[in-house]
Amino acid sequence: MSLLTNVMDHSLDDGYAEAAARKRSEGAAGMPRTVRAKLGLAAGLVLAALVVTVGAAQARIAAPTVAKERQELIDRIQRETAAADKLEGTVDKLRDDVSARQRAALRQDGGGDPADLVGILSGAVAVHGPGVKLVVDDAKEATTGGDGNPRETSGFSDTGRVRDRDLQRVVNGLWESGAEAIAINGQRLTALSAIRAAGDAILVDNRPLVPPYTVLAVGDGERLSARFQNSADGLYLHALQENYGIRTGISTEGDVRLPAAPSVIVRTAQPSTEKGTS
Repeated sequence: MSLLTNVMDHSLDDGYAEAAARKRSEGAAGMPRTVRAKLGLAAGLVLAALVVTVGAAQARIAAPTVAKERQELIDRIQRETAAADKLEGTVDKLRDDVSARQRAALRQDGGGDPADLVGILSGAVAVHGPGVKLVVDDAKEATTGGDGNPRETSGFSDTGRVRDRDLQRVVNGLWESGAEAIAINGQRLTALSAIRAAGDAILVDNRPLVPPYTVLAVGDGERLSARFQNSADGLYLHALQENYGIRTGISTEGDVRLPAAPSVIVRTAQPSTEKGTS
């Protein structure tokens, strides 16, 4: 009981009690006790207040100048923008005038409309004319590759299936042989077209196609057919037929009709006004 009574009577350790008493004797809140220390503290407070006051005054003085410079910059940007818009409008008018004069000169000389030529070459308009019809199909007993994906086998077309790279070579060979417009299964090709694979399907501009793949090309039919079959890409296609059973057939046509491309959107390219150098 004496121990319990002692703990209850002396809950605070004697060492803590002595430290608290010594702190009270040295001065509460740690405030300076000498006149020099008090003057130093007062001077520091006055200096801090002076710095804050001077900063606020300078900010108030500079604010109108900054606002004025900002407004002048905004006005200058608006003036330059208006001038640029005016010049752009002038350029558009001059470009339209030049185009109109070119069309008039072509009509006077018996030529065609350059807009029609641009539409044909870009795939923006439907076209027809003599050409060739090339049909490419999988082998009769086509198999899948070792990984189950017939379009992504690393070797030659040993699966008997036509791959995206095979159609790429066919199309490039036709372009090189003189084709002026090409479509695959009714899908018109443009300068922005891509032939890719996705699983078991071949995509042309992200549209899946299924075999047989009918490639129509507008051009000088007899010449186009002969040049393609004698080209490296034509011989490549013949090798697929001989070695892996891929079925192909090419014929000349008196009138091949190709649809227009679904959309031809150019976001970056601009016509160049610079003359070419020889």
